[in-house]
Amino acid sequence: MPDAQQLAQQILDSVGGSANIADVENCMTRLRVEVVSTDAVALDELKSTEGVMAALAAGSNLQIVLGPGLVDRVADDLEALRAAAPSAAAGGAGASSAAAASDASGASGASPEELAARGASIKASARSRSDGRTMRAIRKVSAIFIPLIPALIACGLIAGINGILTNLGWLPGVTPFLGVLSSGFLSLLAVFVGMNAAKEFGGTPILGGAVGGIIVAAGVANVTVFGETLAPGQGGVLGAMAGGILAAYVERFMRKVTPDVIALIVVPTVTVLVAGSITLGVLMSVAGVVSVAIGTAATWLLANGGAFAGFVLGGLFLPLVMTGMHQGLIPIHTTLIDQTGWTVLLPVLAMGGAGQIGACIALWVRFRSNASLVRTIRGALPAGLLGVGEPLIYGVTLPLGRPFITACIGGAFGGGVVGLFDQLGHSVGAIAIGASDLSLLPLLNGSSGYGWALLGYGSGLIVAYVVGFVATLLFGVSDSVRADLEAQSSAPSGDPVAPHAPLDVQVTPADSAGAAR
Repeated sequence: MPDAQQLAQQILDSVGGSANIADVENCMTRLRVEVVSTDAVALDELKSTEGVMAALAAGSNLQIVLGPGLVDRVADDLEALRAAAPSAAAGGAGASSAAAASDASGASGASPEELAARGASIKASARSRSDGRTMRAIRKVSAIFIPLIPALIACGLIAGINGILTNLGWLPGVTPFLGVLSSGFLSLLAVFVGMNAAKEFGGTPILGGAVGGIIVAAGVANVTVFGETLAPGQGGVLGAMAGGILAAYVERFMRKVTPDVIALIVVPTVTVLVAGSITLGVLMSVAGVVSVAIGTAATWLLANGGAFAGFVLGGLFLPLVMTGMHQGLIPIHTTLIDQTGWTVLLPVLAMGGAGQIGACIALWVRFRSNASLVRTIRGALPAGLLGVGEPLIYGVTLPLGRPFITACIGGAFGGGVVGLFDQLGHSVGAIAIGASDLSLLPLLNGSSGYGWALLGYGSGLIVAYVVGFVATLLFGVSDSVRADLEAQSSAPSGDPVAPHAPLDVQVTPADSAGAAR
């Protein structure tokens, strides 16, 4: 495992130094770096850095795939390095690596660097086409929920273990203890959503939490609005999110108009009073209706659409990931978990990653003599099996074109199997988000219990693996690409040109987008 501090320093050097960094943030697997000047960034050097699974550039925004856990440590160390050298000159490292990038220009083939470069080009083009107001709004809303994912996974896993022990009748003295551990966070989920919403929209997190806390307060049961008595938790995370956003806007307005001498008292009081009253009087009722509608629609879709609905959803998930639109599903998943205890959408959508694993294994088997391609797949496959699919998307399937399509086909058939179980009355759900593929197994639940959910999800995984594998073997690689990959495989090991043999795979962004559609 690479040293986080050393990796942070290498990333800092590759992006042009601390003076060239405008902002740094991270999600579960990716480090997002906003740079001042793209000319100072040594992207090829960044991609070849040990520990970096992929590096994607979309204008001034760099997305560096590091994987779960490591990305958190690197983000902290990178921020520390920036703080320690605020006046570091930009461009030195970028300039020093520009020559190396220039020397490598024109080199192509099935090397990890070349595949990653093609993936980055496709990703950048797709993002530039979709980087409008809608996508910015989706990313802003998803940023409210992403920090909650580790706690959702932890509490969901504890709840799953507790459920198994309870069903088996084991350790009756321990299960109440585990029940409290798993439910404490979920009972206050609205508070944390309110805090993150206020923070994301420029307000004080604790004031957003105060407004979000109104939703789960027991005293809500004593409040009547428009002749209807409210219930604690009504509106759920959607109401808390709306209340937190409203609190941020009220607070920002009050800070502009309130004299500094009384701001400490007036601003928070008015913020909670105004935003809290509107949340209690309007937002809880409206968000409650929306939440119920989302739950009803998702359940109806899979209960009635069954295999067909699962086929469509499973096949479309990888294109959603490619464009970033999958982030818009996070509030829906969270709402379903808050409302019913699990989300029926996640197990179906997870089949897209399973189909991709089958496709990559087929490429490994078919071109096992191609050391460069095998090295790329071997490095990214473990992360894929644990639900981190971006290295395989941008490093293998998407740059090669057809394997991305066959991966989607595998995901579609796997989603169809999971959807069939839903249609038969054995719904397959996930009690937490942020996990996928094998890492989702302990987090399953559904209308018929863990056993049926495991059977449905496991069957879908196997089908997605097999169909993705077979489809890729049969028609996942064009004749020209196959000839080039085989030519590189058969090149003498001592030939210095072999690792960089030209690979005639001109996958344009437009072609990939069209294939994804």
